[in-house]
Amino acid sequence: MNAPAPDPIVSFVVPLYNTGTALTKLMDAFRQLQVEGGFELVLVNDASPDGTGARAAEMVRDMPCPVTFVDMARNFGEHAAVLEGFRHTRGRFVVNLDDDLQNPLSEALKLLEHLKTHECEVVYSYYEEKKHHWFRNFGSWLTNACATFLLDKPRDLYLCSFRGMRQELVERITQYRGPYPYVDGLILGATNRIDRLLVDHAERDDGSSGYTLRKLVRLWMNMFFNFSVMPLRVASVLGGVLCAFGILMLLSVLVEHYLLGRPTPGWSSLMAVVSIFSGAQLLILGLIGEYLGRAYMTVSGKPQSLIRKVVVHHPSKA
Repeated sequence: MNAPAPDPIVSFVVPLYNTGTALTKLMDAFRQLQVEGGFELVLVNDASPDGTGARAAEMVRDMPCPVTFVDMARNFGEHAAVLEGFRHTRGRFVVNLDDDLQNPLSEALKLLEHLKTHECEVVYSYYEEKKHHWFRNFGSWLTNACATFLLDKPRDLYLCSFRGMRQELVERITQYRGPYPYVDGLILGATNRIDRLLVDHAERDDGSSGYTLRKLVRLWMNMFFNFSVMPLRVASVLGGVLCAFGILMLLSVLVEHYLLGRPTPGWSSLMAVVSIFSGAQLLILGLIGEYLGRAYMTVSGKPQSLIRKVVVHHPSKA
């Protein structure tokens, strides 16, 4: 067995899901990478159904850099996979990037250099032009808009998965063990030393994106119910507005009946009002139920993620 290498200057964390043949390009890019102070690669297979995990486990054996391969027991989602990858890092700095290399490693080195020369604890990338499908770009825009409203995110900050952090911040956010993780929510709650850096964005060569409407909705729900109480406040305001509306309607009926002497039949309007109020009540109960359900899952110990195996590769010094 080879002796473990000293701690590297930077750890690159890459979640794998439906990577396809782009995995070869990804591994070749890291084979050619040179970083002063050394680096390590942490790959997290999020139960990819296309055989990515098996291919990655084979390919790490001849890598010239230290590699930790984490194989998840089932698909827990990108944010759980990233947090699990963070827990296996040893570098002074940690850079998180996707498996499609739309963020080239040359741009990842820019994030690393920014962390070295600035006092920030995390640096997010942003782009002049994103080479994603319009649906994904729209979903990213909507997610950022929600984060600004719910999490007090700075308006000029663009949240994305291509980010660099100091190990101290990584250690703080990985203490979270709840079953519904949202990495950016954890970062925003753990530090205010946040920078942004303009980087290039490339076209995706191969593989398929795991970005779907279902996963987008799941991400929004994690943001809403696990990192903000804003939905409850909105529900309270909605309840107050509907209560005031009901009082005004009651006053209107009393005025018409006792002061103006008009009959007040209005069966259709009565049913409409009942439907509005009933729907609002069910909406508010649903919000409260979602909070209670997630709290129950957290207290009962629902796991954030489960690992099938971890393969640690140290390159030969011969």
